[in-house]
Amino acid sequence: MKKIYIVALVIVAIGIGVILTSLNSTATYSNFKEARENPDREYHVVGKRDTTEMMAYHPLQNPDKFEFYMIDQSGERRKVVLHKSKPQDFDKSEQIVIIGKMNGDIFEAEDILMKCPSKYNDVQQIK
Repeated sequence: MKKIYIVALVIVAIGIGVILTSLNSTATYSNFKEARENPDREYHVVGKRDTTEMMAYHPLQNPDKFEFYMIDQSGERRKVVLHKSKPQDFDKSEQIVIIGKMNGDIFEAEDILMKCPSKYNDVQQIK
């Protein structure tokens, strides 16, 4: 067998390995129940902030810890600990996507995405 065929075969095998590894490590949109069942896997959980509970952010003690409660799309409520500072306009957000893993009953988030209300939603027509 020619050396070029061996090299090509090795490159194809490495490519297949990279693709399979990246498919296993990709995060998926889910809810708290599925994230709790697979605590070693990273998830994107979509939901809304539970406004009946207080938020906790003490930047003088730990600027990279923000705690709040969230209700996912299936209605389950969990405490979320974001390991970043409190996002600007967090109180105005309509929908939240948290990215992280479950740790017992607490969701440990490494990042957060927020959908804030658009200033163009309530544009009134001039008569």
